[in-house]
Amino acid sequence: MDSNNLVRMANRIADFFESLPDREEALGEIATHLHKFWDPRMRIQILVLADTPAAGEMHALVRDALARHRARLTPAT
Repeated sequence: MDSNNLVRMANRIADFFESLPDREEALGEIATHLHKFWDPRMRIQILVLADTPAAGEMHALVRDALARHRARLTPAT
């Protein structure tokens, strides 16, 4: 999948959950959404992008959710 599109999709998810008053809950909900609804290949790709300059294009909540919940988002092999 196109990296720009993946980041844009993740940012839209963060925009939605940004309205939650509890930041920790927002991070968990973003991770839950990615885990439940994104194909494992998409999750791998966004995790890889988080470690590149492309992370600068990610919403801060996306970056933090990926960092905090990396183990849960990494597909089992």
